[in-house]
Amino acid sequence: MFAKPKSPSFLSRPPAPRGGRFDMRAATDKMVEVFKKPYVAPLTAGTAFVLVVVAFLNLAGDPDAASQSVRINLHKTPEAKTPPPRSGAGEAAEGETFTLDSLGLFGETPPDSFNLDQSGQTGEPASGTVITLPGDGSDAVISPGPRAARTPLVQSPVNGLVQTTNSGPLPMISPAGLTPASAYARPFRSDGRPFVALIVGGLGLNPVATRQAIDELPPEVTLSFVPYTQGLQGWIDLARASGHEVIIEVPMQPANYPESDPGPQTLMANGKSDELQTKLAWSLSRATGFFAVSNYQGSAFLKDKAGTQTFMSVLKSRGVAFIDDGQARGLQGAWSRASADRVIDSQINAQAIQAQLAGLETTAKNRGSALGTGFAYPVTVAVALRWTQSLDAKGIQLAPASAVLHQ
Repeated sequence: MFAKPKSPSFLSRPPAPRGGRFDMRAATDKMVEVFKKPYVAPLTAGTAFVLVVVAFLNLAGDPDAASQSVRINLHKTPEAKTPPPRSGAGEAAEGETFTLDSLGLFGETPPDSFNLDQSGQTGEPASGTVITLPGDGSDAVISPGPRAARTPLVQSPVNGLVQTTNSGPLPMISPAGLTPASAYARPFRSDGRPFVALIVGGLGLNPVATRQAIDELPPEVTLSFVPYTQGLQGWIDLARASGHEVIIEVPMQPANYPESDPGPQTLMANGKSDELQTKLAWSLSRATGFFAVSNYQGSAFLKDKAGTQTFMSVLKSRGVAFIDDGQARGLQGAWSRASADRVIDSQINAQAIQAQLAGLETTAKNRGSALGTGFAYPVTVAVALRWTQSLDAKGIQLAPASAVLHQ
């Protein structure tokens, strides 16, 4: 019924071309005759295959294959369990579960990068962390054998510095005037040389990256934890037992919210004062033992004059310092303040991170001190560790972040 009707022109061969018009049928027949000759078809097919392979390699090859990079060779070990929180530490409210994927924090972190024991408690670090850095002619073992013994910081909570609430323990100034900003900071004494401090943040959500930062980085490096972390108090206790002072990150509204959402406890620009205080209290009550808080994002919130005034006033009344990543430079308040001079891994590659760390050295020599901050990417930790090992030879002292605080 729907078949195409036959016609004489369909059944018969078309007439020969006239006046030099192109004859498609003749050209096709001629091409068929050419391909019937020996070797023509195989050679043509082989050439086409080579061209396809070359095009594929150009499109799918690694554009950074010739770039300098960091390579970390580490032993594969069983996955560790997160240390359980100590009694008294607040936990995230039911239903507020966050993963690495939801916050986008550790998309590039290998799952088996570091040596952990089954319990998640203190153990020996990997015995052969090998990295290749720009300018190096060969691999270098940066953590050979067991690490040296470290002096633990005072165990938290310190008497008089905790207000017990239904949501968890809140920091407070003791009746004698002792503050969390001073009691939980790592002791530091300048030896007269310029000094640099470094904060490594985003810790707690990824047990592997967190454990490596605690075990591998020098105790002078300050560690910053995400408040949504399950078992946060256990991680903070472990960090302080290893000599690291600790910061808690307060989620704040970024300019591209809600495309980038720091979670339900985010301090929102133009938020009501009581709502801001409630959310801030939630972050502050997740654990004890931190001397300061820092901003997690916040490009929108930190421009809200009323909101930041409420935020800083609460911190000042509770004796807690505020250290920002450079976005809140000039903002006064809190118990004490500092702003980072550089974010060392705004570009996540070894050469760029090394350049930022070199800039910190220059600032320290010119001004006497400098503060950098970065995220716990494997490349950041690897480059930072190598850098800290070179500071003495450059006449620079490594200091905790609390050493740059001012009131």
